[in-house]
Amino acid sequence: MSHRPKVRMTIAREETVPAGAGGGDMNGGHAGLSRQYARFIAVRITVLAALCALLVASFLADVATGTSNLAVGDILRGLVDPAALSRAQAVILWDVRLPYAVMAVLVGAALGLAGAEMQTVLNNPLASPFTLGVSAAAMLGASVVIVFDVLPAWLDQNYGVALGAFVFAVGSTMLIQALSRLYGATVDTVVLFGIAMVFVLNALVALIQFVADADALQQVVFWNMGSLTRATWGKIAIVAGVLALCLPLSMIHVWAMTALRGGEDHARSFGIPVERLRLLVMLRVSLLAAAAVCFVGTIGFIGLVGPHIARLALGEDHRFYLPGAALAGALVLSLASIASKTLVPGLILPVGIVTSLVGIPLFMALILTRRRGA
Repeated sequence: MSHRPKVRMTIAREETVPAGAGGGDMNGGHAGLSRQYARFIAVRITVLAALCALLVASFLADVATGTSNLAVGDILRGLVDPAALSRAQAVILWDVRLPYAVMAVLVGAALGLAGAEMQTVLNNPLASPFTLGVSAAAMLGASVVIVFDVLPAWLDQNYGVALGAFVFAVGSTMLIQALSRLYGATVDTVVLFGIAMVFVLNALVALIQFVADADALQQVVFWNMGSLTRATWGKIAIVAGVLALCLPLSMIHVWAMTALRGGEDHARSFGIPVERLRLLVMLRVSLLAAAAVCFVGTIGFIGLVGPHIARLALGEDHRFYLPGAALAGALVLSLASIASKTLVPGLILPVGIVTSLVGIPLFMALILTRRRGA
């Protein structure tokens, strides 16, 4: 028997009953709760709509930003009717700027969603997809392909590097999942295995860089910086497919994950299998993060920043928190994409550098806030 209705009713009641409420007219109380709940829903839908509007504005600004002279009017006309542009303008819009901007939105959404789910199941606001070593594993996979040239002759190098990064990223998470099942899938077990994996993988990457020649070393370093310039429509389709698969699966678990925010014992009281839920979510997180980083390289802190923006704006109700985190992650990376093209005129900076410059101060602020609250 499904426990979702019981969880739904209990959470809804906890969210809408004001502190100290009790007694009074039953019908009047129900009417008040209904109005309060309707207001609760309306506010969060409004916030989600505002995030969507900001994301659309940022996306258009990202497409309009660049060294070539392409007006906003030309961009809008070209999106509606590509034939209205000259051949050069169409190439700039459809082959350069749009893939760059669309990939920023999709990668940001994937990392934001992955970070939100990880922070919930690990009960740690400082967690991100890279806590499991997904980034380090992807870096190792890309380094192996670049330095040792293990690709078959028929496979394009760009896709080969992405494939190597994806396989290693998912493989590292599967290893952590297996170890967690063996020793107990508790929060501490998963986090400790993830930290240990990060150190091991970073050491292997350093070893590969040590033996690489100058050309391969340069490629490895550039990949590690994180860049959206390698975006193509084929790669975009793959990331979009993974996001389209994982987001509905995430929404299936929104009530269980909202209950989990009240503590593991609270969730178990509703009959929620906490360990199984954690393993399923971590597998989904690894898939989202691996698909995101395998094409664009290491882009840090989006999985940390996006969920915190969503939590501040929408609260802990995962019906709104999860899509909000995806939208916030997409918005942050889209804004970082704009900054990467405007900070140094005539030069596109690796977007991973920009996100790190934004994320590190926030990360430090979160650590200091946690210490004051401890």
